[in-house]
Amino acid sequence: MPNLVDRLSRGMAVLGGSVLSILVILIFVSVLGRSLGTFGHWDWLEGVAPGFAGWVVGTGIGPVTGDFEIVESGIAFAIFCFLPICQLYSGHATVDVFTSLMPARVTHALQTFWEIVLTAVLILITVRLLEGTLEKYARGQTTFLLQYPVWWAYAASFGAAVVTSLVGVYCAAARVMELISGRAILPGSGGAVH
Repeated sequence: MPNLVDRLSRGMAVLGGSVLSILVILIFVSVLGRSLGTFGHWDWLEGVAPGFAGWVVGTGIGPVTGDFEIVESGIAFAIFCFLPICQLYSGHATVDVFTSLMPARVTHALQTFWEIVLTAVLILITVRLLEGTLEKYARGQTTFLLQYPVWWAYAASFGAAVVTSLVGVYCAAARVMELISGRAILPGSGGAVH
């Protein structure tokens, strides 16, 4: 089971990274297009090289239509794709001002408690995403510019949230087993400790 959860978490992280990379390229192309379109409309360029300015404007160069809509949907999905690996490797930021002074057993108990709480929150978010997906589907809501159904983005995020919740349940159960048995089950912490 640990290998399956690890592979699933890593696969989701790769998927999220791929989506994020595509979004970066989209933003670059959109900003470049917006800049070139603005350049074609400069009064100075129209005065110095009116033919070239007319050509630039005539090409239709501009921002990618609906870039904000795509980025908004893609970022939400990417975040949910990164959560499983973050959960599995305890990659969430922690502040241990007080807990570093406590005995190891108490620290493990606190870590187990917060693992269970975070898993409950992840499940709640997943359920709410499902409800949101069904509501957006029923209403037929679409994005303003591209007119694609909003529920598509919700459904993609819901799918990633389901994986996140499953990994969270595994991690919470593993933390309880670690607390009971005293042996490590989950990979070591890679979190940012402050």
